[in-house]
Amino acid sequence: MTHHQLVNLIKQKQSFLCVGLDTDISKIPPHLLKEKDPVFSFNKAIVDATFQYAVAYKPNLAFYEALGTKGWESLGKTVDYIRSLNQPIFLIADAKRGDIGNTSAMYAKTFFETMDFDAVTLSPYMGYDTVAPFLEYHNKWSILLALTSNTSADDFQFFENGKGKKLYEKVLETSLTWKGNEQLMYVVGATKAAALADIRKIIPNHFLLIPGLGVQGGNLQEVAKCGLNKQCGLFINSSRGIIYASDKTDFARAAAQKAKEIQKEMAEILKKIFVF
Repeated sequence: MTHHQLVNLIKQKQSFLCVGLDTDISKIPPHLLKEKDPVFSFNKAIVDATFQYAVAYKPNLAFYEALGTKGWESLGKTVDYIRSLNQPIFLIADAKRGDIGNTSAMYAKTFFETMDFDAVTLSPYMGYDTVAPFLEYHNKWSILLALTSNTSADDFQFFENGKGKKLYEKVLETSLTWKGNEQLMYVVGATKAAALADIRKIIPNHFLLIPGLGVQGGNLQEVAKCGLNKQCGLFINSSRGIIYASDKTDFARAAAQKAKEIQKEMAEILKKIFVF
């Protein structure tokens, strides 16, 4: 998916919502456990309920890998189902990979060829040669961890060199020098909204994937105020707040209602930059 297609999708749906499919089999409604593939049945219901409100889905691979081959099968079926809808959607593999070049090349092949993802999250801390294989894929995206929303982010990401530059700022600035940097996006946690204004000074035009909305305490209005650019430039992710809005048989309806509420708020925000 090209940058132009992404922006058009956001305009079309008047939304920049990403639904995180962090599907924990121990948390899905009990009645689904009777299904042949409970995880896929849950995901399918969530997708059907939220598709009109979301521009992206982001399966977190840990929840699938923990189930072994069955988990990978559920993930593959989820991706195939979303693609079978034959409507544009941005699919993110939340894999947080990062390894030496030849290994990264295999990861890139996994997510961009074997599985039809549009983007994958990556750790940048081993440097350019670990990201380069992903950037070789035309119209595919690499989403670098920049400033995360977890409480221990301060352990390393705010480390300053002798000139007062923070490590996450160094990641942003250095990655802009890489060949293919126009195919980069960045993870910035919603709980770090205060830093977004300074981040936008470094990367004014790149897309940001913002996790941490809802359960983790992120605020949509604050994030939009500091992070929005002239083409939106944001994916705001909500996982548990949507997919676990109910643990009963009405879980899909509850997820739809929550996604609709967020989309409605996003539509008002987008009126500041787009004419619908």
